[in-house]
Amino acid sequence: MRIVKKNSLFSSLYQTAVTYMVPSNITYLWNFGSLAGICLIIQIITGIFLAMHYASNVDLAFISVEHIMRDVNYGWLMRYVHANGASMFFLVVYVHIFRGLYYGSYFYPRQAVWGIGVIIFLLMILTAFMGYVLPWGQMSFWAATVITNLASAVPVIGNDIVCWLWGGFSVDNATLNRFFSLHYLFPFILVALAGIHLILLHEVKSNNVIGTNTQFLDKIPFTPYFVIKDIFGLVIFLILFFYLVYFDPNLLGHSDNYIPANPLVTPAHIVPEWYFLPFYAILRSVPDKLGGVILLVGAIVILLVMPFFVKAQIRSSQFRPIKKILFWLFFFNYLLLGWIGGQPVEFPFVEIGQLCTSFYFLYFIFFLPFIYILEINFWNENKITINNNDKKFNSFLRQYNNKKN
Repeated sequence: MRIVKKNSLFSSLYQTAVTYMVPSNITYLWNFGSLAGICLIIQIITGIFLAMHYASNVDLAFISVEHIMRDVNYGWLMRYVHANGASMFFLVVYVHIFRGLYYGSYFYPRQAVWGIGVIIFLLMILTAFMGYVLPWGQMSFWAATVITNLASAVPVIGNDIVCWLWGGFSVDNATLNRFFSLHYLFPFILVALAGIHLILLHEVKSNNVIGTNTQFLDKIPFTPYFVIKDIFGLVIFLILFFYLVYFDPNLLGHSDNYIPANPLVTPAHIVPEWYFLPFYAILRSVPDKLGGVILLVGAIVILLVMPFFVKAQIRSSQFRPIKKILFWLFFFNYLLLGWIGGQPVEFPFVEIGQLCTSFYFLYFIFFLPFIYILEINFWNENKITINNNDKKFNSFLRQYNNKKN
């Protein structure tokens, strides 16, 4: 029998996928990390096949997409899987992020895991935006024009940055070529970042529902117990996914993107894809372009730096009633931002968007730290009781481990 060295690649993969010990109390909400990985694989595979038939030229791009849909064998399937796969990818990642916010997966020692996750989310946004431009329909062209023009808000060098992004003095062939190249490249960078994300996670171990230190919890191997849960979650996911692909493939798209790009005709209402709408609402909440860009970037950056200024005695919101209420307010506020992002820039949508944007930032900057101060005061007032409970709990653990050994 061949003996595999402990430091071999096979041994590392075996430990990662089979013998990795996971807290037994985690729920189906933890499935969304593996679902995100599956979505990324689907996007890469379908993207490679689509790139074989796509022409990154302003005169041919729209026609090449129609050629894929009408003439290439199963081209319609590849295109619809890729387009709806982007929506499903963002849906899965949003659930993954909100689960992390609810259960405190960003606290020590998982700051690096959370930080890499936010960088992955940012790269996803850039990749999806550039992919949205490639069909070269009306909404694609004008979305590229509006979003790239935001760089002009940067003082002094803003216009130079815009010309560099465009590759000229307008959104044209050079722009399309650049976006196509980067859209093809970024998913492979995402794979590398996802690998780092997974390695870091396995170093510090998974968080759990009650938010306690995992060394005090009962653990079971990832295989077969959580593999079965992941497979069940995947089946449910694929049912929803292929319902969209086969029965309503254009539900999440925009009809204007089936009109060839025309620089002389501006659409009545320029809107991005649904997964960009909350950030688009934040961008529009400030009349000043530079202020809107700062808030737009800040909405992502605040997620990245949050673990370093938000603290708590208990990670999970399960045992923090005030935090739980504020979390659900934040969640519905985010949904409201998404709705506002799809509405015209007029009263009362602008005013509602400004209120929602204010709550978005106050949640991280003020409410979360303030809750921590309240909890600190509570813990200090009940210090003796807590210490006694800790001693009883540790004594119980020692007795349990002795019996187990």
